[in-house]
Amino acid sequence: MLRIDLSRQAVKFLKRLPPKHGRQVATKIMELRDNPTPHDSIVMKGKASLYRRADVGEYRIVYRVVADTLSVIVVGNRNDSSIYRQIERKL
Repeated sequence: MLRIDLSRQAVKFLKRLPPKHGRQVATKIMELRDNPTPHDSIVMKGKASLYRRADVGEYRIVYRVVADTLSVIVVGNRNDSSIYRQIERKL
């Protein structure tokens, strides 16, 4: 089982979610801790190829596994391109 490391941006976004959606995203993150490469996760392309993305409802979780840690970089709206700008800033 992996240790979970949430970025400040991810925590801030999760705190603003309605309780039901927050639970759904948190459940998905816990599932990723047990299986970081589920069939519904996708390796990102381009410069962000070190990261994977997983969707839950209308939200997208961008993460990567380093050693024994699941690092959640960004959580955001699936249809919003700002999530990709945030990732580019981190590279």
